[in-house]
Amino acid sequence: MNNVSTCAECNDGDSQLPILEFPHTDSKISESQGGEDSPKSLVFNKGPIGMSAKMSNGISADSNSLVSAISVQNAGTEPLNPVSSIKSASFSSSQLIARRKLFAESQIGKSSFQKLLEPSLPQRPGIAPYRVVLGDVKEKLIKTRRRLELLLDGLPCDFDPSDYYETSEQLLEPLLLCYESLQSCGSVALADGRLADLIWRVATFGMTLMKLDLRQESGRHAETLDAITEYLDIGTYSEWDEDRKLEFLSSELKGKRPLVPQSIEVPSDVREVLDTFRVAAELGSDYLGAYVISMASNVRTASDVLAVELLQKDARLAVSGELGRMCPGGTLRVVPLFETVKDLRGAGSVIRKLLSIDWYREHIIQNHNGHQEVMVGYSDSGKDAGRFTAAWELYKAQEDVVAACNEYGIKVTLFHGRGGSIGRGGGPTYLAIQSQPPGSVMGTLRSTEQGEMVQAKFGLPQAAVRQLEIYTTAVLLATLRPPLPPREEKWRSLMEEISKISCQHYRSTVYENKEFLPYFQEATPQAELGYLNIGSRPTRRKNSMAITQLRAIPWVFAWTQTRFVLPAWLGVGAGLQGVCEKGHRDELHAMYQEWPFFQSTIDLIEMVLAKADIPIAKHYDEVLVSPSRQELGAELRKELYNTEKYILVVSGHEKLSENNRILRRLIESRLHYLNPLNMLQVEILRRLRQDEDNNKLRDALLITINGIAAGMRNTG
Repeated sequence: MNNVSTCAECNDGDSQLPILEFPHTDSKISESQGGEDSPKSLVFNKGPIGMSAKMSNGISADSNSLVSAISVQNAGTEPLNPVSSIKSASFSSSQLIARRKLFAESQIGKSSFQKLLEPSLPQRPGIAPYRVVLGDVKEKLIKTRRRLELLLDGLPCDFDPSDYYETSEQLLEPLLLCYESLQSCGSVALADGRLADLIWRVATFGMTLMKLDLRQESGRHAETLDAITEYLDIGTYSEWDEDRKLEFLSSELKGKRPLVPQSIEVPSDVREVLDTFRVAAELGSDYLGAYVISMASNVRTASDVLAVELLQKDARLAVSGELGRMCPGGTLRVVPLFETVKDLRGAGSVIRKLLSIDWYREHIIQNHNGHQEVMVGYSDSGKDAGRFTAAWELYKAQEDVVAACNEYGIKVTLFHGRGGSIGRGGGPTYLAIQSQPPGSVMGTLRSTEQGEMVQAKFGLPQAAVRQLEIYTTAVLLATLRPPLPPREEKWRSLMEEISKISCQHYRSTVYENKEFLPYFQEATPQAELGYLNIGSRPTRRKNSMAITQLRAIPWVFAWTQTRFVLPAWLGVGAGLQGVCEKGHRDELHAMYQEWPFFQSTIDLIEMVLAKADIPIAKHYDEVLVSPSRQELGAELRKELYNTEKYILVVSGHEKLSENNRILRRLIESRLHYLNPLNMLQVEILRRLRQDEDNNKLRDALLITINGIAAGMRNTG
């Protein structure tokens, strides 16, 4: 080890190596006692000149060697997980010593310290040990990036696994080694500087920066299991009742053999699903987050979740058999998504059924730390029943899911599938979190940020930090001081009545009025949105013109362009009017004053109404809608007036957004730009519908769409 550069050697004025100065205070750590078979430990004496180290077996190291600063002791404890260590570290002196002991005795620690104590330096004499370790890190990171580039390009990659990093733990190993060494030799300022920042970043973001979620409809999983069960000659899975499905799935999950034969031949759609699970098995939870089961034609059931668990388990068995070792990472957490009103009403019972299954409950406890994640969808529930009914059903569903998990001692994280518009659950983040049911935000929360709202909220560093502060503050407050529930049971009864009337009115207009669909297609740029490359997915789920097949994003977006924003308020006025006419006006006002959920619901609808513009919406009708359907537009505009009236009655305001003057001024300042854009869009739509192949008109339409969306902001 005499060929290793020391701190004293570096302090010559010409060397470019970092110069580390040790504290000049006398201290001594006594040498551990023990016989020849007793655990070895490295102890050191600090003095004004340098450091001397001595192994308990009598072997001495260079008196000034930098590597002699490391103290290795047998603490007789379990191996340390570097990631959990970093995440839980407070960097206090007592915890630092304990963590150092844990790390030193771990398998990673033993190999790491050995590398640092005995670096292979024949080819690189005179290089400091930190540069040896970190130089190796740099080389591996370069090869890691190159390997990923080759894989993304579909090119062959013959790198040896020891030449690159596969997991964040592998990258943390040498970084933690350097950190512990610097701490041991008194270079705390260096350890807790940029090195500590790097360790925190690796522990937080891993090798991937962000994990991707997978999402698939439950119907596709049923088709896959149909192909498998038919191939195995045991029937057709989708034709079985729920009890038989659960019995089959539970039995297979408990088994240790693969279900899917390697020789199976399946249609391309089924092969796509199987290939997706195979990729998930190859990558594991280090790279992927949740597997979300989205909507299908049937109501969500417990078998939907177990079906994904079985396909996931089968893929991992197949991949581990080929690799000859366990699959990397853990299994993905399976997240059921409850979207429609029917789904939301059965959410609690589905979770209870799942957790009552022994295998699933033990799986959640062992593989996911006793944590169940449940996603609730705002977009499709709003399109299905109207904004007010969707908000109330979401509130009740969250209450029921939380209660179900509490019954089985399972923690729950609610994943909110919100959009940017009010019609899709959007709105101010703080207000939304503070109006959740009590107990639904217990230190954890997931939420989607979609479309233009990502740029608006996180496009600038200062804005991004502010948004994270808002999320953190709201989650902490909702956890420590949960929002108030309804003061009396009568309030819940009134909500049920408003929701019932609102839903009936909404569905009678949107789904039962035969003139509504053609009116919607004529009065809005919905049809033209499909021609423009501004969405991540097709505007419709299937090749059908029905509103049920139209995705929620173009449904809301099209109405926002005309400044009518119909999905956010249709049915609300009728529901409030029906309850007020029965003499409950004062109770509704009390609910608005004392119940955060009801207040936020009314405030968000009021904000949308303040951004709506009846004269502009009327202009779209006059120019673009057939004369036979203009009467329907007039009826809808009357209903908008009625909704404004009763929203003001409940809130007690004299005019819209009276309690938010800043918002009113912002809206008024944008009108000088929005109104001309709407007038231009109407004329462009009129011409484009006469000349559909005119690319110049399409480009002009895209400009107006972007401008109006920017002006409408969170209702865009």
